Amino acid sequence: MIAWALGWTNAKIVGEYLSFNNLVFFRFLFSFIILVPFIVIKKITLPNVWDLWYVIVSGTLFLFYNIFFFKGTYYGLASNGGVLVTTLNPLFTILIISLINKKIIIKEVFGIVLGIIGGIIIMDLYVQGFGSMLDSNNIYFILCAITWGLMTVSVSYAQKVINPYMFICLCYLYTTILSLPFIDLNELSSAELDIRFYVNFFFVSIVTMSFGTSVYIYSTPILGPIKSSVFIFSVPFVAVTFAYIFLGEPLTTNVAVGGLLSILAIYIVNK
Repeated sequence: MIAWALGWTNAKIVGEYLSFNNLVFFRFLFSFIILVPFIVIKKITLPNVWDLWYVIVSGTLFLFYNIFFFKGTYYGLASNGGVLVTTLNPLFTILIISLINKKIIIKEVFGIVLGIIGGIIIMDLYVQGFGSMLDSNNIYFILCAITWGLMTVSVSYAQKVINPYMFICLCYLYTTILSLPFIDLNELSSAELDIRFYVNFFFVSIVTMSFGTSVYIYSTPILGPIKSSVFIFSVPFVAVTFAYIFLGEPLTTNVAVGGLLSILAIYIVNK
């Protein structure tokens, strides 16, 4: 979750150098390359060809999430993304699971509502108004939350039939191939990339995705989609703090209060 929180700030910075299409492609490519040695060392075999549709569904959702992720951080505030997406994601996840299972657990609902209240306090919506959520710069973040909620559920089902390591690796490979036709070679040849870009791209691809996202995907079928998604409530406080330290975005006292409520929400759901 710490890796994810820092990722919003990293994405904002690398977006100053390259377009969304190039960033999405290289993020998936490097994440795939990093995971290949684990597949080879563990000698994991490929899944049944009929099971690859899980990879196609999850990978497609993952691609759209990353497009919205980079566009959102480019047009909007990284801190808003870190809070809005991670606050709404567990809500969308529990709604999807409830529709599938036709069952609601009161404890989980209470915990998620508490986490959402924490997110509302962090975003200062009681002062700015809920209309600020629908600001054009925040639309991409809302789309991020919806696609991630769908992907969380898809992943939990997929890993019941496909080895987790193989599944994650194939998802990254599929999304790399899917995003390949959209890269801008002219931009890459003329881009002036410096150490600031490389450091932040390392974090947004290797640390945030290869490590952070892979761990999340791996743990989802173990904990269940709702319990795993609720851990995302810990991201807002850390995301806003990182945005304050590295980007100079505002950090206020309401962040601490909302952060404590979010942590309490995680405890309630997983108790």
